Amino acid sequence: MSVPTGLPEPEVLVRTEGRAGLLTLNRPRAINALTHGMVRRIDEALTAWEHDPAVTTVVLRGAGERGLCAGGDIRAIHDDARAGGTATVDFWRDEYRLNARIARYPKPYVAFMDGIVMGGGVGVSGHGSVRIVTERSRVAMPETGIGFVPDVGGTHLLGRAPGELGTHLALTGTPAGAADAILTGLADHFIPSADLPALAAALTTEPAADAVARFARPAPDGELAARRPWIDACYAADTVEGIVARLTDSGVPEAKETATVLLTRSPTALKATLAAVRRARATDSLEAALNMEFRLSCAALTSPDLVEGIRAQVVDKDRNPRWTPPTLAEVTEEATERWFAPRAAGELGLTPPGHPEN
Repeated sequence: MSVPTGLPEPEVLVRTEGRAGLLTLNRPRAINALTHGMVRRIDEALTAWEHDPAVTTVVLRGAGERGLCAGGDIRAIHDDARAGGTATVDFWRDEYRLNARIARYPKPYVAFMDGIVMGGGVGVSGHGSVRIVTERSRVAMPETGIGFVPDVGGTHLLGRAPGELGTHLALTGTPAGAADAILTGLADHFIPSADLPALAAALTTEPAADAVARFARPAPDGELAARRPWIDACYAADTVEGIVARLTDSGVPEAKETATVLLTRSPTALKATLAAVRRARATDSLEAALNMEFRLSCAALTSPDLVEGIRAQVVDKDRNPRWTPPTLAEVTEEATERWFAPRAAGELGLTPPGHPEN
């Protein structure tokens, strides 16, 4: 007779098979939303495998059928922000350090970006050296819809997208399919989802580059390439108000619809996000972008829009956030600049390899 252990299922499944270290995010009911414990467990596994000559490739997957990872546990963030706690800041500090570590990891880090990959899910996959998307992929940084800003290195990734495509994705939170994720630099290869189990098996026996090359296929057509002329023209404006005006006046129905979408987002988050993407574009490293994002995240945690945005989208689900202030015109340049100031929580303090402080 089997005796139940009563132990909960691990939130990250960690094992080795052949030459591969296998990480499976294991909260399928929450689309594998990240907790602080998951971030720590991933980091521990990466430490062990970095110094294990038997492990030559790391593979990241998500349990269940819905996606790799829907982001951080925003309900927990909502509750912590309402209580004035420090758990969220501690979580972000470790999460952003993990994002930087993934980007610098010395072994192939293969991320299966199948299904929903949002927010923190981009952080644990989009900085990997081998990023796989499928016909089911929906890759997004939807933070402005909850009064937040793209973090986990999202400003770094989107700031380097061709033209103004990254600005568009950052401000609207629009999900990118496989081809658009590859076009914007969020992913590298398209592989049909049905082939992922066979690819995972191949990665345990052969070099990552060889296995991926054997399974990679041309991605189905995306949407952003055809839309780039009006996106580049409209998002080149200096301000969010200017972007909205250009979208509205462009004569392109899709652009006008996009203006309507932007006006539903947090005005404060929109202005902070535009400034952040443009500053990240001018920085020389992911670490610099993460340091900036840490300041922004801490600022958002004490602003009314983050709690209100999560309430409207996740807690009460009325989809009717009441932003403070409610209009773009009421968000001053001085108010936006305060989001970039050093925070009482301290600095993240990341430095890139080769920096004099290292």
